[in-house]
Formats: sequence, C-alpha cells, structure tokens
Amino acid sequence: MLMRTFSILGLVAMLFAPVSQTLAQGAEINWLSFEELEAAQQEEPRKVMIDVYTKWCGPCKMMMRNTFTNADVIAYLNTNFYAVKFNAESPEDVTWDGKTYSNPNYVQGKPGRNGVHHLSRKFGVNAYPTLVYLDENSEMIAPVSGYKSPQQIELYLRFFNDAWFKGMEQAIWDDFQKGFTSTFK
Repeated sequence: MLMRTFSILGLVAMLFAPVSQTLAQGAEINWLSFEELEAAQQEEPRKVMIDVYTKWCGPCKMMMRNTFTNADVIAYLNTNFYAVKFNAESPEDVTWDGKTYSNPNYVQGKPGRNGVHHLSRKFGVNAYPTLVYLDENSEMIAPVSGYKSPQQIELYLRFFNDAWFKGMEQAIWDDFQKGFTSTFK
C-alpha cells in the first residue's frame, strides 16, 4: 500500500513538474519602464518590443491574457528582447531618447478614450494594440498593429531578431514569411 502511495505521488509530481517549474521561473514577461530600458540598453544592447495599449481596448486585453502569458512568448521575449508596456493614454510624462513626451489632452477621471500620449505618436501608433519594434540602438524597425496570437507574434519576433537588417527589401520579408513555421504552442 505504501509503495502504491509513493507511485501515485510520483505520478502527480511528474504531471505538475512543468507547471511548478514554469511558476518557479517567474513565468511572466520582464516588463521594463522607459527609464529601465535605457539603462539596460547601456549594459547589454538588445532589440526592443513596446506593447502600446489602452485600458479600454478589448484586443489589448486579449493579448495580455492570451499572448503575453504564453510560455514560449515569455521565454523568447525575456531571452532576446527588452519589453516595455506603454499605455498610450497615460497622463505621465515619459523621457525617451533625451526628450520628454506628455499627454496634454488627458482628462482625469474621464471614462473610455482619453487624450493620446505624444510618445505613441512619435512611434507611429494609430491603432491599439500596436507592437513597436526597435533595434539595439533604439532605432525604429516597425510598428505592427493589431492583436497577435502567440504564433502570429512569433513570426515578427523571430524575423526582427534573426533576419532583419537595415535596408531590408520587401522580398526578404516575403521569403521569410513564406518559409516560416511557428514553433510556439
């Protein structure tokens, strides 16, 4: 009877080991502020993904729930990119690249849509969510609008991390897309 109990406990431990291992590793994206990003770039330059969202945006909430909790997305982002989460309607001033950006049309307590932060305009954001990708020198690669599933975001993460270079031609992107097979679950 005692041996059977240990066997059952061993089976349960094996089944839950991946879950507990993921939880032990933190299992979340290491979101940085813009100030933390600039400091991190000084120490170890990496490409950057900025999630530009709003509080009222349904697809933004879905990405947070479905994409940014995916173990493959978390592992890839934390290993290869710096990630910043930025509310495009934030009332807070943000200093980026030596310049301070604000949201002068923000109205405290206003429900729903609010003023648009000038930093989101600098990044070319005109829809939510938008993922803004920067290179290791914090130069714009591209803003990519719309909800992305884990498999859809993988295409962009891998392309911008592995295959992208300055002066890229459309044919390179087209070839990459055609040959791409997602590995994220």
